[in-house]
Amino acid sequence: MLVHSRTGKWATWSAFALLFVPLFAVPLLVILAASFSTNWSGALPSGPTATRYAAATSGDSLQALTTSLVTAVCASVLALVLGGWAALAADSLGRRGKRVLDALFMLPVAVPSVVVGLAVLVAFSRPPVFLNGTRWIVIIAHTVLVTAFAYQSVSAAARRLDPMYEQAAASLGASPARVLWRVRLPLLLPSLTAAAGLCFALSMGELSATMMLYPPDWTPLPVHIFAATDRGSLFTGAALAVVLMGTTLLVLTAVSRIRTRASYR
Repeated sequence: MLVHSRTGKWATWSAFALLFVPLFAVPLLVILAASFSTNWSGALPSGPTATRYAAATSGDSLQALTTSLVTAVCASVLALVLGGWAALAADSLGRRGKRVLDALFMLPVAVPSVVVGLAVLVAFSRPPVFLNGTRWIVIIAHTVLVTAFAYQSVSAAARRLDPMYEQAAASLGASPARVLWRVRLPLLLPSLTAAAGLCFALSMGELSATMMLYPPDWTPLPVHIFAATDRGSLFTGAALAVVLMGTTLLVLTAVSRIRTRASYR
């Protein structure tokens, strides 16, 4: 922390608390409290119950959670492969070519996700590639939306790599493929795992594009939450939201441990 005086530190932490608590902590605590309640007619919820979590972790809700996990994992892997490969390939391009590549990968982030969903729907709703009504169109849309973050993360890390490691390996007779596999990728592993975690979290919470594309047999959990709250089942939606947050945090914690070990290596 750049503030060294005790008064300055107290002022900084107080300002942080004033901003963090009402903007971030309170909404999450409200959702958590609502998930354990049967009604909320006063200042505090009443009728504590945990029965909604039994429904939120079984039946259609469990299937929706599994759908979200499979979609997020597939989209993260595809985004990491495509974005990482493009970021490494961009090093061989000139400044103008790299700017063009940056603009192409950042374009899905610059437009609303519902526009991306519509574009994917139009592109894959007729031959030769007809994916409308399948799970793959949802996975592709999520991949398009999160690839930019993988590209930016790997690109920033690749620019910080010391070229001496690659030059030393090449001088010892290592082929370009071996240099990539045994030198560059291990050095980029912390950034790759961080990008994977970010892509996974973004995919788990994606709703706008998914609403335009999902088939009835491939309903991710955010759509299930939206449907529950749209019917007026706010407490059920709150329990589903807590399950979604908890699952995402567990996966991100596991990815963070992998990233920490990779950093020590």
